[in-house]
Amino acid sequence: MRMFVALTPPDEAVEHLDAFLEARREAAPFRWTLPEQLHVTLAFLADVPDRRLDDLVERLTRAARRRTRFPTRIAGGGAFPNAARARVLWAGLDVDEAGRTEVGRMATGARAAASKAGIEVEGRRFRPHLTVARLGRPAEVSRWVRLLDEYAGPDWVVDRIDLIASYLGQGPRGRPRYEVVESFDVR
Repeated sequence: MRMFVALTPPDEAVEHLDAFLEARREAAPFRWTLPEQLHVTLAFLADVPDRRLDDLVERLTRAARRRTRFPTRIAGGGAFPNAARARVLWAGLDVDEAGRTEVGRMATGARAAASKAGIEVEGRRFRPHLTVARLGRPAEVSRWVRLLDEYAGPDWVVDRIDLIASYLGQGPRGRPRYEVVESFDVR
């Protein structure tokens, strides 16, 4: 099973970002992320064998209990790999130093839980972000990054971590369909 561990913003935060982007989407031929698919990936797990799922859930439960809630909001943005040759346009998380530490520890804990459950973790260095659009080929997106830099959504508290299954091609317009398998409360 293809899965990922993520922070999922509440509906109010997603709706606010969606309203900000809605009026601007027609100006660019990007593949915009559907609002219900916005999340911050903590760990990507390309292949989770069924026999490892219970162990993964148990380890993620323990990892989440070690974490502390923190306030944040969706704010700012950027592009991967950079604004001059972007393939991905993203929105960031506005967190204080304690929140930055905590979200980093959540990612480390999620990755460690998966590894200890015998599941390979994919991905590069962790940088908390929500992918808002993908580009078919590299493009210069400086004005989009400046636009996202002006954005600041409503405050919310990170109080849980989600384990999400991703079913490729089963969502709207051939996109993945996401299903929350389990949610883990943080302290």
